[in-house]
Amino acid sequence: MPTRRHVIGAAVVACGAALTGCAAGEPGPAVVPPGVKGQVIAQAADIPVGGGKVIAKWKIVITQPAAGVFKAFSASCPHRGCAVGRISDGVIRCPCHGSEFAVDSGKCLKGPAEAPLAEYALRVEGDGIVMI
Repeated sequence: MPTRRHVIGAAVVACGAALTGCAAGEPGPAVVPPGVKGQVIAQAADIPVGGGKVIAKWKIVITQPAAGVFKAFSASCPHRGCAVGRISDGVIRCPCHGSEFAVDSGKCLKGPAEAPLAEYALRVEGDGIVMI
């Protein structure tokens, strides 16, 4: 008959294995926050070249890495979930622990974060930036 210690130990090992399996896989496609698909979330003129803007309502950061090129990423830092803040000189910065991300790809440039920002699909319609 297994003891309580054996049962708890087995549960810890099983949970650890499950978490390791989840972490080892490639991230799936980013899911756009509910209610934002098809919505104009920013005006193109409000997004500076080489910079960006955080849309707090949707927890999305919109960037313009080059003139006329727009990107959308999750505004939640993958390290601890803090909202990214300053966006300038081609870098998105997280104020909580100093992680930095590229405005053109969301790639992590400086830790402690190790993963990129999740990228969302968008399109420009007239002067508006629309999530798809």
